[in-house]
Amino acid sequence: MIQVTDKAKNRLVALRSEEGRTPEHNVRVSVKGGGCSGLMYDLGFDDTINPADQVFEDKGIKILVDKKSLLYLLGTTLDFTDGLNGKGFQFINPNASRTCGCGESFAV
Repeated sequence: MIQVTDKAKNRLVALRSEEGRTPEHNVRVSVKGGGCSGLMYDLGFDDTINPADQVFEDKGIKILVDKKSLLYLLGTTLDFTDGLNGKGFQFINPNASRTCGCGESFAV
């Protein structure tokens, strides 16, 4: 399961509206190769649920995850920060053994 903090939920709802998307656009989270630690998170809106997708819902936000990415993301919490040290979405991933300084890539 992937959880969403209240801050992340509020920012996702605002972004969906700002981008002119509808509530049928769900949040797709995936893991791709790259970044300084080897794996990178990818976050976006998607209105298509593929047959192989796992669908999670937390705080009214539907999250779509492909099977390959699911192994890396189980137990992850999606957060949003707008503090002095940076602004953006953060993945709190218990499966990551190492993360880079910017928090956008990780290794297991």
